[in-house]
Amino acid sequence: MILLPDSDEDLLRECEIDTFRSSGPGGQHVNKTESAVRLRHIPSGVVVTSRQERSQHQNKALCLRKLRERVERLNHRPAPRVPTRVPRAAKNRTLEAKTRRSHVKRLRSKPPTDE
Repeated sequence: MILLPDSDEDLLRECEIDTFRSSGPGGQHVNKTESAVRLRHIPSGVVVTSRQERSQHQNKALCLRKLRERVERLNHRPAPRVPTRVPRAAKNRTLEAKTRRSHVKRLRSKPPTDE
């Protein structure tokens, strides 16, 4: 179970922050400025990156949001499945319904011809 602080400032103190030049579309602005951000949460080892915005501050905020989502997914534990058994009365009702249905189907057929 990974616990994160509620405030972004405290969370940033627990993280190692790297900035780097983003690649891809965006032209000269993207190629010259170090606007991409990589956050590494040191206690858990979770790494997230963001390079979709032109601003380093916006990318840092996106990284914090992604980090919280990823840790929430890692902390999720599904409830254990409780095996159940079909009651005998329910089984009997199903079998009786099948018997009635087969009887109705038998009545639909043509009567046998005696030769």
